[in-house]
Amino acid sequence: MAKIENIQVDQYRIPLPVVLSDSTHGDMSAFELVTVRVRDADGAEGVGYTYTVGRGGSAIRALIADDLTPLLMGHDADLVEENWRLMWWASHYVGRGGLTVHAISAIDIALWDLKAKRAKLPLWRLLGGADNKVKAYAGGIDLLFPLDQLLRQTADNLGRGFRAIKMKVGRDNMSEDIARVGEMRKFLGDGFALMVDANMRWGVDQAIRAARKLRDFDLVWLEEPTIPDDFAGHARILREGGVPLATGENLHSLHEFDHLISAGGVTYPEPDVSNCGGITVWMKVAALAAARNLQVTSHGVHDLHVHLLAAVSNASYLEAHGFGLERFIADPLIIHEGLATAPERPGHGVELDWKGLGTLHIG
Repeated sequence: MAKIENIQVDQYRIPLPVVLSDSTHGDMSAFELVTVRVRDADGAEGVGYTYTVGRGGSAIRALIADDLTPLLMGHDADLVEENWRLMWWASHYVGRGGLTVHAISAIDIALWDLKAKRAKLPLWRLLGGADNKVKAYAGGIDLLFPLDQLLRQTADNLGRGFRAIKMKVGRDNMSEDIARVGEMRKFLGDGFALMVDANMRWGVDQAIRAARKLRDFDLVWLEEPTIPDDFAGHARILREGGVPLATGENLHSLHEFDHLISAGGVTYPEPDVSNCGGITVWMKVAALAAARNLQVTSHGVHDLHVHLLAAVSNASYLEAHGFGLERFIADPLIIHEGLATAPERPGHGVELDWKGLGTLHIG
């Protein structure tokens, strides 16, 4: 029995190297990182984390420290599914999404990391082991970048080994979006994998108009064209717009993904392990997608997601965007000829620079 003896939660404010922008969140100069370290009676430790785009981290930290930690103390860390169930139902009345699921996700990731370390296996092998080579794309947060800056960023990403690029759309004037995507397509050339992300900017009819204008650019997908709650609307956009859709980074339960997929509103389900309920739920979403013959993709925290995509047979692209966290990771993800490789280190293999992070500690 791997008895849970201690859970430590910490919060940090991580400044971004450059101010980033999208159509919904505006300018982002920093993000909040909430980390969890779960230790068992043998001294083994699992690490998990979640993040915010600048607000809410203190509430997540409090949920973990005040409510979820006392609940789990003394329980068997190896019983990850049971521990997830305990956390879900203990916080169900105030949760079923949002901050509560961010908190559950961080602990669940730490428990899986601990389980894999105890088994002396890399996480992707413990979870099933499909293929340790995963296609990756560079996820730009670049809506307000001038065109020359956008193309310079893209050239830099190509130089770093990427063979797929995502750019933001959702400007006030849709014609500007279309023109910028056209310039990006010319820059990359025909057949190069290109995605665009609207960050929920449009209503359904507007998104359909945008999708129809974007059809000529041979997109891999249009991401988050409208609010995540409108499953029927997504189905209309997919059916009438004629462009594949990726969405799901703002869905916070298995049931929401089930509703979206059942409505026929997504081509590439996109769970984020840091906010969907952790690895336990992410793997169930991937299985749900596989049952409908859909490929699954990811959002952010690529050092974790590379393991999850490497574990499943219906993997699509890995979004490579760590929100600047790579500065505090001992062995950050490397892209070579468009592929990321899941590491062979036990657990998820993410070793954080706790001393460096300490200067950014909150609370």
